[in-house]
Amino acid sequence: MSKVLVSSCLLGCKVRYDGNDLKPDSLQFQKFIEENEVVSFCPEVAGGLPIPRVPAEICGGEGCDVINGYSKVKGKDGSDMTKEFLKGAELALELCQQENISTAILTDGSPSCGSSLIYNGKFEGVKIQGAGITTALLRQNGIKVVSQHDVVMHINGSSNSL
Repeated sequence: MSKVLVSSCLLGCKVRYDGNDLKPDSLQFQKFIEENEVVSFCPEVAGGLPIPRVPAEICGGEGCDVINGYSKVKGKDGSDMTKEFLKGAELALELCQQENISTAILTDGSPSCGSSLIYNGKFEGVKIQGAGITTALLRQNGIKVVSQHDVVMHINGSSNSL
């Protein structure tokens, strides 16, 4: 049994910006969760953002650009949410290091957790290739990050652990 960091919204916790969850309706995903030791975490809430909150996107880059100070996370209302997103990413890394977690399953599309896709920063509903801030920081520190969709594909490929 492996210890895995999992986005809280994927576990049914209503922590997303709109006050909802994003629990996958997949028996394979549920089986994976049941067969591993799960550590639930939401970097946005941990970073100090409320539920619900203004939708946010990375403007002018992706997660690594925010970490390096080249891009910002902006709310749809124009607010700068960069500090909270960075704090949440740092807390996720700290938790992984404390708990000896080497794999994370994070919500794709999120400015924090996206592992292959994020929104384009123009609030148009358009996704682009890129990683969120938490994903980028975890990967920079040797932690494997996959999306909820990758877990299902991995399980279908015959293995129940990442």
